[in-house]
Amino acid sequence: MKTLDYTTLFDRIISVVKFLFAKEKELYVFIHGITGFYPLHIEYYKLAFVHRSLPVKTADGRWANNERLEFLGDAILDAVVGAYLYDRYPKKHEGFLTSTRAKIVQRESLNRIGKVFRLESHVRASTHSSSHNSYISGNAVEALVGAIYLDRGYKACKEFIEKKIIADNLDLRELVKTEQNYKSRLIEWTQKYRVQIEFQLIDTINDSEGNPVFRTAVLLGGIFAADGEGYSKKESHQAASKKTYERLKKNQIFREQVLSTAAPIPNASQQ
Repeated sequence: MKTLDYTTLFDRIISVVKFLFAKEKELYVFIHGITGFYPLHIEYYKLAFVHRSLPVKTADGRWANNERLEFLGDAILDAVVGAYLYDRYPKKHEGFLTSTRAKIVQRESLNRIGKVFRLESHVRASTHSSSHNSYISGNAVEALVGAIYLDRGYKACKEFIEKKIIADNLDLRELVKTEQNYKSRLIEWTQKYRVQIEFQLIDTINDSEGNPVFRTAVLLGGIFAADGEGYSKKESHQAASKKTYERLKKNQIFREQVLSTAAPIPNASQQ
């Protein structure tokens, strides 16, 4: 029977511990480089970089990815950016604030910022998803915001968004001048004409390689306008919004049908 070499075993254990510490230290340093602070709870940040295509198993046996953190980060981004614009532009109307916020939090803007942060270098995803999904970086930005909120609280999260995302990586004056995305254009149009707008997820299918594809419908005043598909719900919203906006411009009968659903403007006696 072979004698167990405890010295060799101990050396192997030490090597493994050093390797794990080095990997964790790398993430600590990476987060510090982006945020300016070291994580208090590194687990949030580990999960923020787990794409749904390659989930991890948690201690309680569940499979997890960063989609819940994306959801949380998306909500916080909307709130912080909305408050920031409200304070920065005290004389601007609601439509301007809505469209400007949409330009900041839209997938293209967040994806560009995610690339500046080099988030893809830490995202755990399947090779196919990494090449197929062009919005992995943008999704990771939202998940990172969610992780910061859980780790450090609202104040630190607000400071990160205002400084690292807006001040350091966005030129608001140029952004205001740029053409807004179709969803924000459509929302602004409905606000102008007092028309109710709804986005309804009507189907989720898988493409030939098993990736989920979302189909969303736009309803204006309860009238079906168009539907669109995308590899995320936000992409499907944009596709459906584009079709709807173009239909409003080209189809006068449809436009009049939608406008007939507009809420009445209250007169002075009703205010």
